[in-house]
Amino acid sequence: MFVKNKQLLFRMRTAGKLLAEIFETLENIIQPGVSTASIDAWLAQEFAKNNLVSCTKGYKGYRHVCCISVNDAVVHGVPSEKFFIKEGDLVKVDVCVSWNKGCADMTRAFYVGKNCPQEIANFMAAAQKALDAGIQKCVAGNKLSDISYAIQQEIEKAGYGIVEEFAGHGIGKKMHEEPDIPNYGDPGQGMVLREGMTFALEPMLTMRDAGIYISKDKWTAKTRDGSLAMHVEDTVLVKSGNPEILTRL
Repeated sequence: MFVKNKQLLFRMRTAGKLLAEIFETLENIIQPGVSTASIDAWLAQEFAKNNLVSCTKGYKGYRHVCCISVNDAVVHGVPSEKFFIKEGDLVKVDVCVSWNKGCADMTRAFYVGKNCPQEIANFMAAAQKALDAGIQKCVAGNKLSDISYAIQQEIEKAGYGIVEEFAGHGIGKKMHEEPDIPNYGDPGQGMVLREGMTFALEPMLTMRDAGIYISKDKWTAKTRDGSLAMHVEDTVLVKSGNPEILTRL
């Protein structure tokens, strides 16, 4: 289950490359005055052009091809025709697609506006550093929790809160596969990583208190104190040398 064969890896690589290419253009779509529903609709069109199938649409009744979490929303934000992006927003777009039954999962954050405040820029950079630190541990012979520990160390070093209710995960033919990969934990625990394993790593952090709650829509997770939240994600292939990131060009 954990080690993927060459055929599945080819499909996952294709999905990841196509998704990363779509994200290259997405920043131009996320502009003040645009509804989150229109962003979701644009992504649906791009998926259709590239023979990509959304893994979220239909998942447990979810009706959209992506999750868009703005400002204090951590994850699973539901696109809406009534929610409009404005200057100064921190927008996280989370997408999982499959190409010929090979999945890739990816999240990127966008600050809306030309002059990003230093406080927010530092916050975004810390999330990226945490993700990169986790990726660097996706090497054959390491233990699973080495990934979690590396992510935790970067977030805590920067002084931010770690959302513990959600985790990264295995990925392959399905969006969510075993094992879960928390963003915290002691090193040297869990299974030994083997070449050919694929994971979706996704640090979730808060600018202040890490407490969250689920909104009335039963999907969107938000910070209890209203502080900003960050979320980034890549799909990664474990190798004996440097890991391969399937969702970056």
